[in-house]
Amino acid sequence: MKFNRISLLVVLFIFCAFIDVLYSSVLLDRVVAVVNKEVVTWSDLYKMMESEASEQVKALNEEERRKVFRDSEALFLEKLIDMRLQIQEAKKLGIEVTSEDIKETIESIKKKYSLNDAAFEESLKKEGMTLEEYKKRLSEQILVSQFVSQKIRNKIIVSDEQVKRYMEANKEIGESEAFRLRQIFFKTPKDENEKKPVMEKASLVIQRLKAGEDFSALAKEYSEDPSGKIGGDIGYVKKSYMAAELADMLSKMNTGDFSAPFWTETGLHIIKLDEKVSKQTTDELKASARRQLVEEQFLEKYKSYIKGLREKARIEIRL
Repeated sequence: MKFNRISLLVVLFIFCAFIDVLYSSVLLDRVVAVVNKEVVTWSDLYKMMESEASEQVKALNEEERRKVFRDSEALFLEKLIDMRLQIQEAKKLGIEVTSEDIKETIESIKKKYSLNDAAFEESLKKEGMTLEEYKKRLSEQILVSQFVSQKIRNKIIVSDEQVKRYMEANKEIGESEAFRLRQIFFKTPKDENEKKPVMEKASLVIQRLKAGEDFSALAKEYSEDPSGKIGGDIGYVKKSYMAAELADMLSKMNTGDFSAPFWTETGLHIIKLDEKVSKQTTDELKASARRQLVEEQFLEKYKSYIKGLREKARIEIRL
């Protein structure tokens, strides 16, 4: 049976449409990195960015949100590579996550946020995720957590002597209400007309913070204060010693929050509240000091361990 001219055109049209869909699919899932022969795709990267986006980023319209994601691709790809390396190592050690582990974690999350089954599944739908996709992601997070605990956190020991020395060096912590702060600081320009570029730079920092970038890393990159070299850490500041503008800003913040840019007579500040400490008993101070020392040791050892994984891995970035 011979095709007539119209039939042939229809077949060609359908074939071209199929090729177009196939090509788009390949583009969507293009390889952005290879980690020890394991492929990382563009869609893997964007799913991670969507899941870790702050509420401010999620509230943006699609075009603005995509722009923030594009600007953050390189940063999140590094995080995704680190996660893949840890998952690979965990599997080598024979660490496994059971279906019961996942079930217990989901039940704990539902209890924490007072969600029934329907409300929980509806929240996943809003995030653009199926239950199976969520279980897979949760399984990876539990696996990495168990791996990190086994290889690093469970091996950290803080002695009573270390706690004592820390308390002696930070006696002011327990005397009155205090705040452990980080800051990104820009000096006040001599010319009033130069304030606008400073504000624009601060706005860029805020945009990057909202996209999930690390405050300490941005402090090292941007801050004009000496504390920038150590991630903007300015230690504990007692409320009684604070400038009025800073005290007012902190009154609106919770632990973990970062502020909008604000001016004082010295310059433009963006602050992050790491910890809020009220007057404590001796036992409370010891417990707080021990937690702080454990966390400091953990971060140091974790960064060193990840660096070691990267050095012995074969990583190819194609972003």
